[in-house]
Amino acid sequence: MKPVLVIRFVSHEGPGYLASYFDAHAIAWELVAIDNQDALPASIKGYSGMVLMGGPMSANDDLPWSQSVLALIVQAHSADIPLLGHCLGGQLISKALGADIKKSPIKEIGWGSVQVSDSTVAKKWFGAIEIFKAFHWHGEMFGLPAKATHLLSSDYCKNQAYALGKHLVFQTHIEVTPEMVRNWCDEGTQELTLSAESPAVQQANEMQQDSPLHCFFLNKIAAQVYGQWVKNLAN
Repeated sequence: MKPVLVIRFVSHEGPGYLASYFDAHAIAWELVAIDNQDALPASIKGYSGMVLMGGPMSANDDLPWSQSVLALIVQAHSADIPLLGHCLGGQLISKALGADIKKSPIKEIGWGSVQVSDSTVAKKWFGAIEIFKAFHWHGEMFGLPAKATHLLSSDYCKNQAYALGKHLVFQTHIEVTPEMVRNWCDEGTQELTLSAESPAVQQANEMQQDSPLHCFFLNKIAAQVYGQWVKNLAN
């Protein structure tokens, strides 16, 4: 099988648990690190799927790589090659497929519950799971492209995930590891201070206190979801 293309935008927001899942299931994958000035492929045809990770930038920013990434997303969608987006990656997929990216009314940072939608499509991805604690770090949110099915919501963000055929898009993070949580807290010290008054922002000590336990259970959710996504990888 052709490898899965994984695009990283900043060094501390890599594939995390997803990399462990791929390796444990002998799924070949190739990392393109935008933060290291890695070149993006001109075509998606050499890949079985495409994953886009998170980052502190906005999907609405005009960055040197923006148009190339959006074009690859459109290629993948047109070729029916599965897309998987996490936070910024989910926003980029949404933008490429015609949805708006807007500022969230309330910034979300830290551990918080998400509710699984009551639909047959949601049950396909999440099984019997109805609610779980995910990790959030976002100040913007995506709209849903045409024909997408809503999957997850939280008290502070209506659109936390959706599915569009083989494509799976998250605003929240299901890929985090305890090490990633620590690194994000270190990188985001200033943002945490400036956002301390938000009702949906936890500070670093609170986020890290039980993160190994939270990540343990979140990894089980991610394994369920990723297990469904990889079934559709192109040959």
